[in-house]
Amino acid sequence: MNKVYLLIGGNLGDRFDFLSQVKLKIQKHVGNIIQESSIYESTPWGFDSENDFLNQVIIILTKLSPKGVLDFCLKIENDLGRKRQSVNYSSRTMDIDILFYNDEIFNEPDLIIPHKNLHKRLFTLIPLVELSPDFIHPGLKENLSELMGKCDDKSEARKLKL
Repeated sequence: MNKVYLLIGGNLGDRFDFLSQVKLKIQKHVGNIIQESSIYESTPWGFDSENDFLNQVIIILTKLSPKGVLDFCLKIENDLGRKRQSVNYSSRTMDIDILFYNDEIFNEPDLIIPHKNLHKRLFTLIPLVELSPDFIHPGLKENLSELMGKCDDKSEARKLKL
């Protein structure tokens, strides 16, 4: 089984319902969810929007290849109303990012793992550190706690009390 870290989140519609739906769909089609971080609310990163994001990191075990995980994640995003309007960041109902696939590195035109920006984003690092502070980033060769300590992202990521 492959251990995969996913970041799920969105800033349009019923954000909590979309998080619940995406986890059910991942559980059904992609792999067994073995861990979930807290849910964080964060300001948009890389663009302006009136709507804040809800984000959560989940860890799954899957038999799928990295490309298989990607294909199902894109289908789930589409099923939940994701509209890709440009190559730039924009508001969305759901986004699923593959952060890590085991401790492997993939660099293909349509799939880069580890996610190329995860070490630059607090809304990604905070829930990652909550789950796996000592996990070593296979490309950067530092643990997630160290990467979070070096991150110069000034955006907010607030842990929600549910």
